[in-house]
Amino acid sequence: MAPAGDTSSFLAAVAAGADAVYVGLKHFSARMQATNFSISELAQLASLGRDRGTRTYVAMNTLVKPGDVESAGRLMERLQKNVKPYAIIVQDLAMIELAKQVGFKGEIHLSTLANLSHPAGLEIARKLGASRVVVPRELNLDEVKLMADACPKDLDLEIFVHGALCNCISGRCYWSSYLGGKSSLRGRCVQPCRRLYKQGKQDAERLFSCTDLSLDVLTKPLLDMPKITSWKIEGRKKGPHYVYYTVRAYQMLRDNPSDAQAKKTAMDLLDQALGRPATHSVFLPQRPFMPIQPKEETSSGRFVGEIKRDQKKLYFQPREDLHPGDLIRVGYEDQPGHRTLSIRRRVPKRGRMDIPYSAKIKGPNLPVGTKVFLVDRREPELVKLIKNLEGELALFPAPEPKESKYTPKWPKAAARGKGRPENISLFRVPPRGRVNGRAAFWLERISLSKVARNQTGRTQWWMPPVIWPDEDKKYRSLIKEAVKNGAREFVINAPWQVAYFEDRKNITLVAGPFCNAANAFALQVLKNLGCSSAIISPELPGEDVLALSNNPPLHLGIVIKGMWPFGLSRFLADAVRLDEPIKSPMHEVSFVRKYGQTNWIYPGWELDLSEEYKGLDRAGFKSFVTMIEDWPKDVPKPRRTSTFNWRLQLL
Repeated sequence: MAPAGDTSSFLAAVAAGADAVYVGLKHFSARMQATNFSISELAQLASLGRDRGTRTYVAMNTLVKPGDVESAGRLMERLQKNVKPYAIIVQDLAMIELAKQVGFKGEIHLSTLANLSHPAGLEIARKLGASRVVVPRELNLDEVKLMADACPKDLDLEIFVHGALCNCISGRCYWSSYLGGKSSLRGRCVQPCRRLYKQGKQDAERLFSCTDLSLDVLTKPLLDMPKITSWKIEGRKKGPHYVYYTVRAYQMLRDNPSDAQAKKTAMDLLDQALGRPATHSVFLPQRPFMPIQPKEETSSGRFVGEIKRDQKKLYFQPREDLHPGDLIRVGYEDQPGHRTLSIRRRVPKRGRMDIPYSAKIKGPNLPVGTKVFLVDRREPELVKLIKNLEGELALFPAPEPKESKYTPKWPKAAARGKGRPENISLFRVPPRGRVNGRAAFWLERISLSKVARNQTGRTQWWMPPVIWPDEDKKYRSLIKEAVKNGAREFVINAPWQVAYFEDRKNITLVAGPFCNAANAFALQVLKNLGCSSAIISPELPGEDVLALSNNPPLHLGIVIKGMWPFGLSRFLADAVRLDEPIKSPMHEVSFVRKYGQTNWIYPGWELDLSEEYKGLDRAGFKSFVTMIEDWPKDVPKPRRTSTFNWRLQLL
């Protein structure tokens, strides 16, 4: 399954013989930095793909804000009428409901952003109408097998085999959003994890920047898992060269798993694909490799030289031939003078290429020693293949556009409850002294053992935002023990965690903030799953929070104060020390704390929406959560707080 962010990449995937191509539209795509497609462009390409045996999947995998619902539904209906894709890939629960309302006839695939990370949740996905689940990139082979063994009939799994790795778990990253409203859940991530960070006296390094994933020869065991029906290549921002070579390589590995020469050829093709340095990451459980190596190169593309200065001119001498049409990137995105350049005439190996002066580059120009990377090629053979397919597109004229008149059938509003709102204080373990408001605890062995039995039933118990495949039994056991001790109210932090409570009566379920509920349709799906109320994510801007509170199908709560994380990660570089300050180039402080198998990356300052309390109360919010963490002794106490995106637009 190949990525395509523009027409050339789509045609490169078809030329390579990809079984499927996944793309994004101009809206509601989790890779908004890619060129993406209009409906008419995609209609032609999808028709060509069908003729060549290549399926088209469309990623509509962003968070849907309250005001987005109608436009998302209309776009989906136009997609169905004009493109007829084989499947849509979704993150937001609203998209599942919209697909039903507009009569979408293709399959529904759950994006990795939906964070279905444990076997028990797969049955819930099937019940909601999903045909496929894209599993997290952080799973090892044994965990993938656990997911495959538990996969129900009429559902299959898709796994990433190649491409970029994010530091944070998909669907559990708020880093870019917290620093300025550009949300990874809406395809606008500015990749703060790729920046330089400094901890203690060490030099600034890329402490959170991952190498790429490349399972290459390790894909062979996946062939023995019938439920793994798709190998996914990441890279909708990549060019046609990358797409063509990665598709051809993984075809060879799939079709010739025992052929040593085919494996060697495939590895040579991957080496030519111009991705970042790649590893097997944690895929081999007996030999896991940390994909964050702060001292190593993690930039996209192949390193081809360094900037030098000759009097006033900047230049570099490439380590290999450069050809017309090749693209080079000079420096990193967070470095002065960063830019991407197209090669206009051949530059021989160890020849000289002058870097043109650019008045558009703000700030200081390129420093000597800045690294240069080859990020895309335009070799004649591939250009010819793409040109031939462009000619064939004329045989598939764009259909007469069919507009949409879709009007949402809105969920029925919940009856407004009476009584005062509830203040909830969320702890890891019972605090010393009095609790302000009602106590809540993360459901872990230590908290369950320390809460007195006569208090268990009055307490709200929070499930973790991520449950890994080998933790299914652990949380079933903890839930059983908590219920035995009198627990009656649980907060789920992924819709799929409903699976743990289907056979339990007299239990109240609350959808937690990590469910990322941001619109009435998503709230309705959570209600249908058995939730009595929902705590929305504090990521939403104020205007969207208030819009969501207008006749919602569930009673609402919000995280109003405390330690909301930048993100959750399964990866942590050896150089990073827990509970110690980490500083960015902008002097932003963060720290990392580990709970179980998951690393929580926290900003060095709290979320605080306390000033909005009265307005939220008037809007009908029924619960206000304060997330409490012990402050690390080595991290300086902040002089600031954050209102997150309350006064911003969420892009």
